[in-house]
Amino acid sequence: MASIIGVRVGETAIGAGAPVAVQSMTNTATSDHLATLNQIEKLAFLGAEIIRVSVPDDPAAEALHKIIERSPVPIVADIHFRADLAVKSIQAGVHKLRLNPGNIRRTDDVHRIAELAGKQGIPIRIGVNSGSVPGDLREKYGGVNENSMWKAAERHIALLKETGFEDIVLSLKASDPMLTVRVNRIAAAECPYPLHLGVTEAGPQETAGIRSAVAMGILLNENIGDTIRVSISGSPEPEPVAGWEILSSLDLRHRFVRIVSCPTCARSRIDVEALALKVQKMVRGLRIPVTVAVMGCEVNGPGEARDADIAITGAPAGLLLWRDGESLGAFSEEHIEERLIEELNKLERRTLK
Repeated sequence: MASIIGVRVGETAIGAGAPVAVQSMTNTATSDHLATLNQIEKLAFLGAEIIRVSVPDDPAAEALHKIIERSPVPIVADIHFRADLAVKSIQAGVHKLRLNPGNIRRTDDVHRIAELAGKQGIPIRIGVNSGSVPGDLREKYGGVNENSMWKAAERHIALLKETGFEDIVLSLKASDPMLTVRVNRIAAAECPYPLHLGVTEAGPQETAGIRSAVAMGILLNENIGDTIRVSISGSPEPEPVAGWEILSSLDLRHRFVRIVSCPTCARSRIDVEALALKVQKMVRGLRIPVTVAVMGCEVNGPGEARDADIAITGAPAGLLLWRDGESLGAFSEEHIEERLIEELNKLERRTLK
């Protein structure tokens, strides 16, 4: 079920019926504020609505002022081990904190952070990962499972609530997609706070996208989850793209151009993969919720061309271009890109009216 309680991360709402927000995280050295801002701007262009930065040391905390001042989206400070870095992040004006109860355990530290965050209206995400469940809970509940993970979250929620703090977001992540599903089902049934969904340590792009889509697809389809991050090893740039694809596939949110293309066979009259990748690159970051189809032949081409806003299909006469189900004629490959851009511009103007 959707969360009852909502929070605000800067100008972005999470929970209580707000649209599911897409997040990402930088992998630059946060102390290098220019490099970090450059990556933040790229991620925001690709659809990240909230961006997390790691704050592992004092130089990173000192750079937060400049990052927050120039960031186009709200910034979350990711804190481990050192409570003083959470305090410095609050003082820098961060829009949200992420704390790991597996490594910030002193009650006094948690209370101090909660009191300061409460005064500034800064929400705190309790991030429980399967790899950092406290030892006593692993022993009591028979290892790392949905019960020990949920109890770790409950313990930290109680610490925050002791100070009257309620601006809580909760994440429970495992590298196992189905463990992620099970523990988030418990959280959705047991607490009113917004849930941040993700599969941790999901691997490189191909495996991460699949594992994340499995877990998030199940949960979001059950109306569980208020914000998401697809975690990918390497460059974070594919993360918001994958997040939006998940939301679009579930018909929850539509913001960017959707590309559909056929799997190809011996009937293909064009190099579908090459053209689809070229089209995908052309429309990257274009914020119009339309569908562009790339089809290899006349067998399935006409149907997709009719259903898509714009379509390119292979045919004996060359490449056929379609808009709103109507043929615009045949074009050579060297001219199709120019015409496609023209038609996309028309759709953009129509969308903005």
